[in-house]
Amino acid sequence: MSVSRYDRVLKWILWIVGLFLVLLVMSLFRRPPAETWQTGDGPRIGVVKVEGQIVESERIIRQLDRFHQRKDIDAILVQINSPGGVVAASQEIYGKLRKLRDQGSQPVVASLGTVAASGGYYVAVGADTIMANPGTTTGSIGVTLNYPVAAELMDKLGLQMEVIKSGSLKDAGSPFRSPTDSDRRSFQRVIDDLHAQFTEVIAAERDLSLEQVRELATGEVFTGRQALELGLVDILGGFEDAVTLTGQLTGDTRRPVVVRPVERRRISLWDYFLGNRSRTTWFPQLLPQYLMR
Repeated sequence: MSVSRYDRVLKWILWIVGLFLVLLVMSLFRRPPAETWQTGDGPRIGVVKVEGQIVESERIIRQLDRFHQRKDIDAILVQINSPGGVVAASQEIYGKLRKLRDQGSQPVVASLGTVAASGGYYVAVGADTIMANPGTTTGSIGVTLNYPVAAELMDKLGLQMEVIKSGSLKDAGSPFRSPTDSDRRSFQRVIDDLHAQFTEVIAAERDLSLEQVRELATGEVFTGRQALELGLVDILGGFEDAVTLTGQLTGDTRRPVVVRPVERRRISLWDYFLGNRSRTTWFPQLLPQYLMR
């Protein structure tokens, strides 16, 4: 290799190393605090976002707790733009909202954005009031179980998975074998129970009979306007309308101040290369997932 070619290669290596070091240093800094979306002299409204697939509840519950404990926050507004997600996480967020609502110290309002379906709608019913855009996609009341089956592919490749198990259903949902009738019956029992929990909550929270909810709980999707007619939401309007309504529920007619949570977390190199995509949803899920979506 000539000297000039060697110098060019070395220069490229140094550029790559330098870029890596810059990204590494940037990853050590924290994200800046979120800015207040709207200023005013009226009640202070804490806004918590439920966005994308609901795969965990810890962050959202932590934000709700912080706003609830702050004496300067007069109300809580949950901004939902989610197609649903994992059952337990959706239930936990709903349960937290219901608890805050029942304590009565702060009005709790849910604002449904582009989509607030299945688990996203489950979360919303914990609020005092649900506001949706006329074109919001909501409903989709139901539960699904999804997992891949690669048994035929493994047969073609001449591979097999040896499993020693304590019971016939212990490896139910394994992608390495075809499901049996017993597997399907077992999964269906779980799905039916989760679906019953979902419908019972909606019936209780929306003051509907179980029969009415069961007619709606076919997985069908509704617009916000249809949801209003069916009793699934309370009022139509966008996010700014929800801010105004939340302020009015505090008894103060002045222009509200919107406060967003400050999440202080370090930015990793993973975040720079993959954006805000969650590690939980980036990798394929090989185990059975009970989902509200």
